[in-house]
Amino acid sequence: MLNNVIELRNINKIYGAAVKTQVLHDVSLEIREGTFNSIIGQSGSGKSTLLNIVGTLDKPSNGEVYIGGKRTDQMNKEELAVLRNETMGFIFQFHYLLPEFTAFENVLMPYKILHGKVTKEAEDRANELMNLVGLEKVKNNLATNMSGGQQQRTAIARALMNNPKIILADEPTGNLDSDTTETIYNLLRDINKKFNTTFVIITHDRRIAEKADRIIEIKDGRIGMDV
Repeated sequence: MLNNVIELRNINKIYGAAVKTQVLHDVSLEIREGTFNSIIGQSGSGKSTLLNIVGTLDKPSNGEVYIGGKRTDQMNKEELAVLRNETMGFIFQFHYLLPEFTAFENVLMPYKILHGKVTKEAEDRANELMNLVGLEKVKNNLATNMSGGQQQRTAIARALMNNPKIILADEPTGNLDSDTTETIYNLLRDINKKFNTTFVIITHDRRIAEKADRIIEIKDGRIGMDV
């Protein structure tokens, strides 16, 4: 029996005080552990807002959010920071690597933030991840001395560093060509199978979405399709 690792119950999100804009309308969603899920929808449909609420980067106006059985919408900033660093990895369209550090140092960063000191075991894990994403030969390059695909693969390795249960990805291949996109998605699928990591991925690319276990379409702030 698979457990729900993410649960949203009747989520509403309203922005603005004087002029109110409702972005999400009464959204309820359950994501099971170890599944590979894609979220599609037009720009402005509310899908990034939904992902930010799941990732505890934003709070709903009302409704309940559960990550790994813990209710997060009532946690304070410190509790959320710990939960995020222990439970989640994030991959964005822009890789947000630190330019003054090497690829290897960037991958180690989440561990360093969580534990303060980098151990030999952590370095071994970072090396293992660099091998997994096919970057062992360029791991000592500065982030700026890598191709777009290499930078995005570094960001994937970084997202995996603390062995998260959940990976949230917002248009992770939005800036890449179709061949590199295919490579990245095959890599994410391999990680999903190897580590039983739960993936929730926003994508505009229907070909990619169709490779997921489940496609969730957000339309005007509501779930329009769930297959």
